[in-house]
Amino acid sequence: MKPALSRRQLIQLGGISVMGLGLPDLLRASPGSFARRGAPKACIFVVQYGGCSHIDSFDMKPDAPAEIRGPFKPIATSVPGTRICEHLPRLARMADRYCLVRSMTHGNPGHDGGMHVAMTGHSQPAENTPYFGSVVAKLCPSAGNVPPYVWLQNLAGDVQPRYLTGGFLGAAYAPLRVGNDLDTPSAPGFKVRSFDTPPDVPTQRLLDRQQLLARAEGAGRTPAGHEPGNLGKYREKAVDLLTGPAARVAFDLDHEPARVRDRYGRHPLGQNLLMARRLIEAGTRLVSVTAWTGLPPGEKFRNVQTWDMHGTGPGLGSIFGTGHFGLGWALPRVDEAVSALLTDLEDRGMLESTLVVMVGEFGRSPRISGDGRDHWPACYSALLAGAGIRGGLVYGASDKTAAYVKDDPVKPEDFGATLFHALGVPPETKLGADGFTRPVSTGKPVLELFG
Repeated sequence: MKPALSRRQLIQLGGISVMGLGLPDLLRASPGSFARRGAPKACIFVVQYGGCSHIDSFDMKPDAPAEIRGPFKPIATSVPGTRICEHLPRLARMADRYCLVRSMTHGNPGHDGGMHVAMTGHSQPAENTPYFGSVVAKLCPSAGNVPPYVWLQNLAGDVQPRYLTGGFLGAAYAPLRVGNDLDTPSAPGFKVRSFDTPPDVPTQRLLDRQQLLARAEGAGRTPAGHEPGNLGKYREKAVDLLTGPAARVAFDLDHEPARVRDRYGRHPLGQNLLMARRLIEAGTRLVSVTAWTGLPPGEKFRNVQTWDMHGTGPGLGSIFGTGHFGLGWALPRVDEAVSALLTDLEDRGMLESTLVVMVGEFGRSPRISGDGRDHWPACYSALLAGAGIRGGLVYGASDKTAAYVKDDPVKPEDFGATLFHALGVPPETKLGADGFTRPVSTGKPVLELFG
């Protein structure tokens, strides 16, 4: 007969969450996975927060009037007939590895609303509609002892912190967020503290508490609110995550050779993308990376909305300059980091199982105003690679000023369905707050992107 647990021991069990053992919820996933047979799919989602100017990057209009086309010149790529901005020479040379969608469109011009639309795949999302990563975390459990969904670098205050929640799926499917403002992997001495236990609770005490809770469940006595046996395996995984090396190593860029870190670029975007690759390699299913490219020398930090390039009116400097909010600064760092990521994934045999997406919440207005461009959701571009995406493809087209979609519009629902299709999740899979009333996506995947 198992010995009875004392009142003091039961009280200790009730306090076990002080360790962050809400982690069993974070690590819990659905009973089954919808990933297709073969290598499980994962995603690195690069969020160009602020709204990247499509007309100055991937959908240039050199024959438009000067107040529309801007000063940058298009250059040829490795795909005949496809040209992109002169500030993206590395990506130009590897255009056969990715697809450009030039017909993204929706109707919400605000950072907050636009981000909610773009990251949920719904034109009219409810307040608690979950982001892509939360859905993937629920339907595609992580392969290793790492969080299934991670968000690298924060978003600024122009959006509500919905990205830190799991929406109607609950906190179990919220991301683990790493990095905030200047606290990034590119900063000297940066360390991930998410797995540190409080100073007054050493590792052995944590293990002792886990064993104590296991005894309580075996005896049929648990603190209020705990279901015996239901969370046991997730709690064990949480303790392993806190005390074991797997997650810590995945987040530790000191394990990478200096030449690799240099190749990605020693700026926030470069180092975050390198960390994203390490996380995917360790078993994380979706990593969102805020595409903040850091500060030029001598500039003071303002926020991480690199791509919100309104120009001199709001005091941000010219969209075409080399300041914090200038494409002359931001595009070369995207070129460096994203090309390194695609090359690295390919060299490691990971590109076929890893979907890479780069897109903002909208594009920028065709007409230049005050050395900048304003919010423009009617037409913008996205880059996709890996996980069966056809390299060298340009899908859809904008009109002659990149103002509106001319051919093959891709609405948020269809973009979401395409993402889920690439990850092996049928868009019609039932989800909903109750687990079965809503499909994962109401759109149709753009199957022309695959092949």
